[in-house]
Amino acid sequence: MPPLELKAAIQSNLQAFANQPLAAAARALLGTLGYRSERRIDLTPNRADEFLATFDQHDSLDAEKALLGAWRSVDLLFQVTSEEIALAVSGQSGLFRAETWESGNIQSYLFFAIELAPQRSGSDYTRTQLAMATRALNKLFAMPAMILFRHGDSLTFAIIARRQNKKDVGKDVLEKVTLIRGIHFAQPHRAHIEILADLALPRLAAQYAVANFADLQRAWEKTLDISELNKKFYSEIANWYFWAVQSVTFPDGAEKDEATRNTTSVIRLITRLIFVWFLKEKGLVPAALFDRARLDTLLTWDDPAESSYYKAILQNLFFATLNTEMAQDKPGDKVSRRFRGKHQSGGRNSHYGIPNVYRYEAYFRDPAHALELFADIPFLNGGLFECLDRPQQEMRVDGFSDRPDNPLRVPDILFFGDEHEIDLSTVYATHGKHYSVRGLLPIFDSYKFTVEENTPIEEEVALDPELLGKVFENLLAAYNPETEETARKQTGSFYTPRPIVDYMVDESLLAYFAGVLAAPGSAAADGDLDDDLCTWLRGLLAYSSEPHGLGAEEIERVIAAIDNLKVIDPACGSGAFPMGVLHKLVFLLGKLDPHNESWQRRQTDKAAEIPDGAAREAAIAAIEAVFSHNDNDYGRKLYLIENCIYGVDIQPVAVQIAKLRCFISLVVDQQEDS
Repeated sequence: MPPLELKAAIQSNLQAFANQPLAAAARALLGTLGYRSERRIDLTPNRADEFLATFDQHDSLDAEKALLGAWRSVDLLFQVTSEEIALAVSGQSGLFRAETWESGNIQSYLFFAIELAPQRSGSDYTRTQLAMATRALNKLFAMPAMILFRHGDSLTFAIIARRQNKKDVGKDVLEKVTLIRGIHFAQPHRAHIEILADLALPRLAAQYAVANFADLQRAWEKTLDISELNKKFYSEIANWYFWAVQSVTFPDGAEKDEATRNTTSVIRLITRLIFVWFLKEKGLVPAALFDRARLDTLLTWDDPAESSYYKAILQNLFFATLNTEMAQDKPGDKVSRRFRGKHQSGGRNSHYGIPNVYRYEAYFRDPAHALELFADIPFLNGGLFECLDRPQQEMRVDGFSDRPDNPLRVPDILFFGDEHEIDLSTVYATHGKHYSVRGLLPIFDSYKFTVEENTPIEEEVALDPELLGKVFENLLAAYNPETEETARKQTGSFYTPRPIVDYMVDESLLAYFAGVLAAPGSAAADGDLDDDLCTWLRGLLAYSSEPHGLGAEEIERVIAAIDNLKVIDPACGSGAFPMGVLHKLVFLLGKLDPHNESWQRRQTDKAAEIPDGAAREAAIAAIEAVFSHNDNDYGRKLYLIENCIYGVDIQPVAVQIAKLRCFISLVVDQQEDS
């Protein structure tokens, strides 16, 4: 099937999930992708009880992790074997037929569809919940099971990697769960359609020579490899960056050299906008601010060489919104988010030098409507959105000014331009080769973003907040013609790959816990790591769902050790190691204290020591609200970030990115509170 025809068919199949039975819609979609089989059994009724009676003979399913209580329906769609794959990719008809599936057939893949009821909290299912359910279900079978979840108005495909146990060849080890999550079947994101099209069996067979189940598993893993997605995105961003630095003009207040000034300003622009894009994914910034059709009704603009979008939308968003507190609704409160006032003479000298009020009012068709769009965007006290202009000192860096002599120029075409080719041969030393570039917003819009950072045991096929660090630190490698060195070499900026971060985190925490938890007077307490203790700690720190086997007293000792931990990264960059520590400690707390009883008690006990009565009561009430109004991980993350994790870096903007990655991590688990 031609690519465009395949994508159109996928979109049509997805829309059918709104009104067709789940099993029928799922089989139709998978059939379009080339996965078909009559090897199946029908569960009648297709409910959890029938599933358990058929597949869970030893009562081994963890009902809580499998979300069993939320199952509305469950269907075994079919079982695909190596023989069927070989026939399908060879173009032959007449797939192998069998009345029932074969439980002993290791060289096969199961496809299930499960419909989940809405959660009582009203929030959608998290990536972790769906990954845990996938892992729990896969423990029942000798072969991998792909799960298609329907939840609310969206779908999630969950695929698990398995390998043979090195110690017991009769068992498999369940590894990473990869999810294509939040596919809205009414209006699917174009990136989701692209991903599903890439998974079509004929396309995989042509690219990876798929002939059997093992080939299929490897092809899926390569196609869904997040590192490849990141490379593709960064390649587009790098081309855009080199195009942009040749096209912009920024004030020379902080840096007289134009090339260096443009480089730093464009890097700052990209990191600011990527962060905003993650906020948009969480629904904290309205999509209308990035929609060309909506902007046509909002702005008075008609020349792509002008800088209307950057000035009116992005600068007002960065400085007068994200860096300005929201208006309060109490009588007498000062309304803070507003356009700058006019001087008595009618000019715009009022609020001179104050970057927390909106500018460029003349660019808007309806300024009052613009204020409404900005009104509910949260205030971020992170530093990345601080305006760097200091007009009282005659220093302009960002150029947030209505003045007619403002030299700032960031053309609209950089944000909305159609795809075209430009000569970047000097940049890439490729002797005359042209490179494809397009507007920054179309680039962003063609990828799926997620606010949840991936971990070694669960990944979403989307760009996660780690991307902020990768883009920032890789762009610092831009060639500096004056020194003939890269900025990366000048600042020591290297983005640490996630597997290396995971290793560093485990080794650091292992050394800490070995010393803290060792018996007084033991070798470990004196700094020599005990082999038995290390083996036990590695099992505890491992990303796995295996029971920890600790008693109540031992659990309290580990949680106390976490609460007293102070870890610092003296060259934190944009936060790879601090975020790795955060995720590992959150995972460990979830394993040891699933309902936060001990962790919350420890935070409350510390607040109870505050001498001032009113402050003490307010602190205890705030802690109670943190744990009762949000997801479990929110309280874990908040107090780990506040009390345990520190970072320093020579690059101030890197530290700002690290702080904002912590903010995003908290936003993931925070329930909406107007």
